[in-house]
Amino acid sequence: MSTSSSSAKPSLWTGILKKTRRFLKWLLILIIIFGAGFVYWKYFYTYSQGYRAGLLQKFSSKGALFKTYEGEMILSSVSSNREVALASEKFLFSMINKSLVRQFDTLQGDMVIVHYRQKNGIVFWRGDSPYLVDSVSIKR
Repeated sequence: MSTSSSSAKPSLWTGILKKTRRFLKWLLILIIIFGAGFVYWKYFYTYSQGYRAGLLQKFSSKGALFKTYEGEMILSSVSSNREVALASEKFLFSMINKSLVRQFDTLQGDMVIVHYRQKNGIVFWRGDSPYLVDSVSIKR
């Protein structure tokens, strides 16, 4: 009586399929882990944080689907004797703390200090800027 070797041992093709499935499963797991890490780093990791002081020039709500609050400050590095900025740059920011909306509305035209967190990328529901402001105080 002869026994067939194919019934006793799995065929070579079955072994290759199992190894390929195992490889693809691990590859998919690594891609998901890498993708999740990249999304966290790009959109949620705080790259830097600090304070900026300047003249709050503009503050508005904008957006078609998601309304966000956007602001613009003038940061002056050199000012004349009448508190007029001679050399300046704009600091564009988005606001994440919605409870400060009324305070920002009343401070337009005043010198303020804001605390910001800078992200590596922007997401549409947070605003148009990677700079997210979470507090404000009047500069005296």
